[in-house]
Amino acid sequence: MEDSREPDDNDERRDEIYYDKWWQKFCLRFHQPDSTPSWKPKWWTRFFPFPLFSTYRQLALKICFILFFLLTWGILYAELGEAIGLHGELLGMSLLVIAAYLIGWIWLKVTTLPALIGMLLTGILFQNLGLVTMTDEYRKLNQDLRKLALVIILTRAGLGLDAKVLKKHYAAVLQLGLLPWLVECIAIAVTTHYLLHLPWIWAFLLGSMIASVSPAVVVPCLFRLRDIGYGESKGIPTMVVAAAAIDDSVSVAVFAIILNAMFSSGSVTWNIIKGPLSIIAGVALGSLWGALISFIPESGDTHVVPLRFLLLFLGGLFSLFISSMIEWSGAGPLAIVSSGFVAAYYWKKQGWVVNKNPVSDLFRILWIFFEPILFAFTGAQVTISTLDPVVIKMGAVCLISCLLIRAVATFLVSFGCGLNYKEKLFIGLTWMAKATVQAALGPAALDLVHRSQTTGESNKQEAYAETLLAVSVLSVMLSAPLGALLIAVTGPKLLTRDNGDNKVQSEVESMKPVAHNSSQL
Repeated sequence: MEDSREPDDNDERRDEIYYDKWWQKFCLRFHQPDSTPSWKPKWWTRFFPFPLFSTYRQLALKICFILFFLLTWGILYAELGEAIGLHGELLGMSLLVIAAYLIGWIWLKVTTLPALIGMLLTGILFQNLGLVTMTDEYRKLNQDLRKLALVIILTRAGLGLDAKVLKKHYAAVLQLGLLPWLVECIAIAVTTHYLLHLPWIWAFLLGSMIASVSPAVVVPCLFRLRDIGYGESKGIPTMVVAAAAIDDSVSVAVFAIILNAMFSSGSVTWNIIKGPLSIIAGVALGSLWGALISFIPESGDTHVVPLRFLLLFLGGLFSLFISSMIEWSGAGPLAIVSSGFVAAYYWKKQGWVVNKNPVSDLFRILWIFFEPILFAFTGAQVTISTLDPVVIKMGAVCLISCLLIRAVATFLVSFGCGLNYKEKLFIGLTWMAKATVQAALGPAALDLVHRSQTTGESNKQEAYAETLLAVSVLSVMLSAPLGALLIAVTGPKLLTRDNGDNKVQSEVESMKPVAHNSSQL
């Protein structure tokens, strides 16, 4: 193999002029330059010049992702036969995921908006063109895959919480993470009860889900601002990320508690008592598990990284599935976040940086595979012909009005956090982005309704559950691009840039719709 370091340097010098052409700049949306030395075939640059084509390394990485899904399908075909053959449902599901990944990537590069929107649209397109079908036999697989994605989301949220930041800004983090969530949850519940005619219990179930902020949109946008010096002196990006993790954790836990109470056969009194108990139990057991895996395996073990990853991931899966089985659904999500937070706290003492350690990197890689699965399958639940236009219209009114209410509430409740009015306004706008939790939880109520095969009342519940799914998908379509745009456009105007930062001003001017990778939490 030939080391291509020297040719790459020559290519970069030629490309400085080459990039002046408009179509070359357009190609750079799809193919980012790679300055690190890498091997490539001798003939690659001659036949596939950059930036008209991607670098060999970037193309090889994309091929790896596609091969992963194809090999998985091949293994299943060898074991299951025609169930995953050319006319089987599993093949259609596999092709859906591959198409979602590719279309999401193209969507990101062309529009610079989150790739998850393209993935969601791919699922809706496949479903309504009849390219994918999901019968009851495979609906359970769909549910389990979404649960795996939820475990990854919550674990990464826990690993991203820095105890030092929480201790320093605990009041501000709790204010920003809990109070705006509560205001929006109540606002969604009230508006959907009166405009969409949902029963109060269903309205609050929807509110607990919609009120969650999306780390998949917020975090990459904030880190891009942080990298060029905006808000870093006051720790605003770190504070907001920590608040978003708490926001997500509370949202998932409350949603699970309400959903469990709705479909539980126990007494109403016990279900009310069980809610707070499940929160305490989840935090306590998750903290114990996180502390355990901080010293088992031993930090100097050769295989410490994969062992810690497996213990954290499998522990999260166990928490989610066992809590659902015993009808303590609120405990599972909090146990997952708590275990990640406590483990990261002790790992930091052992020399691993919070959210930038090898275990966090493995979860980040895992999310690359599960992101298209989550959003494509969520989109595939939506059949346009069955949607009620009134639900879509009134749902949009509810969402937009409640987003504005949340922005105002965030501005008001952030007093005492050491922020000026511009920074408060920026955080209020940041809180508008929705995506990951809505995609993970949106179909959950419909899954439970399908499982309970009763008549009469079940038909009403199915209609309510379909309304929840439609509004959750609508929230992603409306708020994810809006949130990304607002963060990118208002960040340089509302946040203070560090005086010691020497980044060039051109980076600031490039802060249009952020070309971020939504596979980062």
